[in-house]
Amino acid sequence: MDNTSFSDKLRKLTHPLLLPSARLLGRLGFTPNMLSLIGMGAYVVAALVLAAGRPGLCAAILILFGPLDVLDGTLARDTGQESDYGAFLDATLDRYEEFFIYAGLLYHMVGNLHEGPFSAIVVISALSGSFFVSYARAKAEALGFECSVGILTRFERIVLFILALLTGWFDSIVGIIALLSFVTTFQRMAVVAKQVMKNEGG
Repeated sequence: MDNTSFSDKLRKLTHPLLLPSARLLGRLGFTPNMLSLIGMGAYVVAALVLAAGRPGLCAAILILFGPLDVLDGTLARDTGQESDYGAFLDATLDRYEEFFIYAGLLYHMVGNLHEGPFSAIVVISALSGSFFVSYARAKAEALGFECSVGILTRFERIVLFILALLTGWFDSIVGIIALLSFVTTFQRMAVVAKQVMKNEGG
């Protein structure tokens, strides 16, 4: 059974295209951890821009700096700078990035668009669902299980988030993120359960 997510497969396919950019950044003096921190800084700026009522500019920032989420790992592998702390830092900053952009979205929808409680619940559900997906994988892998499967991983969530910014269909698209994030969490629970049963049966 292939437990690899679409985003992991895409990362492998795009590796040859991203490698030259990662090497260029390395020659310019950037380290993988620096790229991770710059990426989080970009998300903070994007969240502030969104909270100020500029969803189009927020989308542009995410599109421009989003590749850093992949380039930091590409640079680490290419230069032999992979480390447990680097992986921990990257994963932790990823969670902060999602928190910031959803907080910015919540402020925009309630403060600028004057949406009601339903919209707030949708945004909070999407953020919670995103955290559940990430936690399920982290906990499973900490216990020695393979758990990267899922219909909606971080890559797909960000793509849908940008689509919501560009179209203004916040309730519907963010609602889809929330729903599919919970589906993905249950997918991962099922995958781990199958591995447990297989190990016990063996």
